[in-house]
Amino acid sequence: MPHRIPAAAGATARPLAFAQQLAVHVNHLNQAVNKRTGKTTTQVIAARVVQEARTLLHHTDWTVSEIAWCLGFDELPPFMRFFKKHTAHTPLAFRHLVQV
Repeated sequence: MPHRIPAAAGATARPLAFAQQLAVHVNHLNQAVNKRTGKTTTQVIAARVVQEARTLLHHTDWTVSEIAWCLGFDELPPFMRFFKKHTAHTPLAFRHLVQV
């Protein structure tokens, strides 16, 4: 059974949660991330969650619901929308593509 990642690091994470963990002001975190990556902190968080979802879909036999829960989504539909928004595929379609 998958382990759930802490909410402050999962899909529902906000830049404020990371800033608090790093003991810096959220504006400082946002500016530093943007200067280093050219992206917003929210975009970096989302990209990391998508990367982890892809890895789990490819390398585990966990259900999509288990993966969603593990990544901090309390319900499946928001995970499905999030994944499709960032990959243009549903989680199951992605799994089928990488397993061929």
